[in-house]
Amino acid sequence: MAILEKALLGGGCFWCIEAVYNRVIGVHSALSGYAGGARPNPSYEQVCTGVSGHAEVVEIIFDTSVISYEEILAIFWEIHNPTTLNAQGADKGTQYRSVIYYVDEKQKEQALASIEDAQKSFKDTIVTELSPLPEFFTAEHYHQNYYSEHPTQGYCHAVIAPKLEKFMKKFGDKVKQ
Repeated sequence: MAILEKALLGGGCFWCIEAVYNRVIGVHSALSGYAGGARPNPSYEQVCTGVSGHAEVVEIIFDTSVISYEEILAIFWEIHNPTTLNAQGADKGTQYRSVIYYVDEKQKEQALASIEDAQKSFKDTIVTELSPLPEFFTAEHYHQNYYSEHPTQGYCHAVIAPKLEKFMKKFGDKVKQ
């Protein structure tokens, strides 16, 4: 019997995070969106300018009988750089911040332990924000499944494809066939 739980993560462009988690065994859905800002129902343009205060995030619904929250976080640390403040590669701005939004105290404790463990793999200090779950706003339709819809697009080829390759090498046993 499926036991579904939610994770809300941001680590740069949501297209990258979504592309990875949509390929993880036990993940029922990965949906691009916005969270952590002050403006209700922000548009992509508002988020990109930084005026809304939102981060690009992915809402991940996963089956805890197949994959644990700790495993979801282990993948998270591998697919982005949590030591760069408000940036991932050439993507710069508060909307690209590394963030974990937790749904309850259990997730908060697991995330804190995960950060501590992940720090051992990084020379620089992890700057990932850890905050209670805010309201999630689904991104516009054209952002959903972006990589799957546009695999030959420049950004997809240059940025997302290498992240997917790294993920598949490290977590091959977690990849949907």
